Amino acid sequence: MPTTGLQVLGVVVSIAGWVGGALVCAAPFWRVSAFVGDELVVSEVLWEGLWMSCLSQLGRIQCKVYDSALALPGSTQFCRVMVILSVLFGLLALPLSVIGMKCTHCLEGARDSKSRLVRISGGIFMVAGVAFFMPVFWTTIVVIQNFYDPNVAPPLKRELGPALYLGGGVAFMMLAGGFMLYQGGSATTGVPTKPNLGKGAGPSKDNPAEGKQDKAYV
Repeated sequence: MPTTGLQVLGVVVSIAGWVGGALVCAAPFWRVSAFVGDELVVSEVLWEGLWMSCLSQLGRIQCKVYDSALALPGSTQFCRVMVILSVLFGLLALPLSVIGMKCTHCLEGARDSKSRLVRISGGIFMVAGVAFFMPVFWTTIVVIQNFYDPNVAPPLKRELGPALYLGGGVAFMMLAGGFMLYQGGSATTGVPTKPNLGKGAGPSKDNPAEGKQDKAYV
């Protein structure tokens, strides 16, 4: 059925976005050193993420986890909280979507409960997508502002890393997958019912003479 296919597609897209979001969260490729001015050595590239920074020098990469979380800027701490919430939301929505799908045998006979679970999981996936998009958007704005700010020294300027582009993509996947799940769960609630024939619609099978009693004699 089209509804089952929409639910399966929504689950696949949502899970792909959630897994990609977890990988982007851990990747140290959110910001990369910008080669502006004459103070940077071209052979060294500095990558910065939410949890660690990596230095690539002559083909060798050395990574180091940040020593103190409290010493990080407020924007980085905000991004950490939001991506963790996004991953947790996806972890909560995943079992709900699997249980509520029409093609699974969980809660058999409870069609309304299954469709409600699918809609709830779709809404949670959409919230997870919004929560993941916020740190990606915020980091992009901060990097662009610092890059064009003349008061920021050239060694401190950064450019957009590949994780930001991938982060926007996985956030969109979670939003799209959650929307498809919500639509797939809403489509299962509308069950058509057969029309009831009243007395005025015609004689019933139990009393064939019922239609003849409506005749009036003058």
